[in-house]
Amino acid sequence: MTLQQLRYLVAVANFGTMTAAAEALYVAQSALSRALKALEHELGAELFVREGRTVGLTAEGSRVVRLARTVLDTVTAIEDIGRAAGPESEPTLTVATTSTLAIGHVARLVSAFAAEHPEAPIEVTRYDGREGVLGAVRAGTAAIGVADAPGPGDLRTYRLAEAEVVLVSPAGTRLPDPVSWRLLDGLPMVLPGRGSERRSQFEAMFAEMGVRPIAACEHNDRVNWVAGVLNGEGSLLWYRDVAEDVFGDSAAVRSLDPPLRRGIMLVCREDTRERSARLFINLARRGGVSEPDAD
Repeated sequence: MTLQQLRYLVAVANFGTMTAAAEALYVAQSALSRALKALEHELGAELFVREGRTVGLTAEGSRVVRLARTVLDTVTAIEDIGRAAGPESEPTLTVATTSTLAIGHVARLVSAFAAEHPEAPIEVTRYDGREGVLGAVRAGTAAIGVADAPGPGDLRTYRLAEAEVVLVSPAGTRLPDPVSWRLLDGLPMVLPGRGSERRSQFEAMFAEMGVRPIAACEHNDRVNWVAGVLNGEGSLLWYRDVAEDVFGDSAAVRSLDPPLRRGIMLVCREDTRERSARLFINLARRGGVSEPDAD
């Protein structure tokens, strides 16, 4: 078997169809299909279950995919050693994220990465919502994406953390802590602008909870969100760590009842092989904590 066959196999597992996998790898579908049939013949086992237009994995196929990922990760790690020893300079690593995560979780990771790997330049691009982040990774304009999104099937996903969503209110606002969702009904709130991806997510969440807050201030700029709370215009839903860093004692931060938590995910393309991207992924999975020096 070859590494190419293993990459084809993992791509089909990710995308669910031979056609989509071939398009993602820029290879003819017939060539990809022949390579995988040859792999099945060599192993003496069926790896796929055809279900209409989609392709599933047999029990043997799932096991081979898990092993193939390990093999490909190991090969990439070995290649990283050679790249690190080479004289060429590191390309800039682009991390796509949302504006909120850029000033919280991602900012801390970027700071830790820059301290641990000063030889690797890094930049952060901001998007209005998670779909923009995922689109940048798919298009290759960003090597890494960090968003509060469930992992899509066509990208490799790492769960980094779980963030609590809290209600941030102007100082003196009389509400209990934790605050019941029903108390958000009719509550003046600072919200993203109408028509934005974020606003659609907020509206869907409010509809699910059966509440209808009053849009007292509508902006897509996070600076105006902060100003809206400090000026007493309304309350804001934000991540606890960001809210506490930004507002300090200037606003009241309350948990929600029932609580709301969002998973923070790192995503990258399956074929991501840049050394700096691999280093950032490893750092992020360690929570931004440097590995201890070996004795």
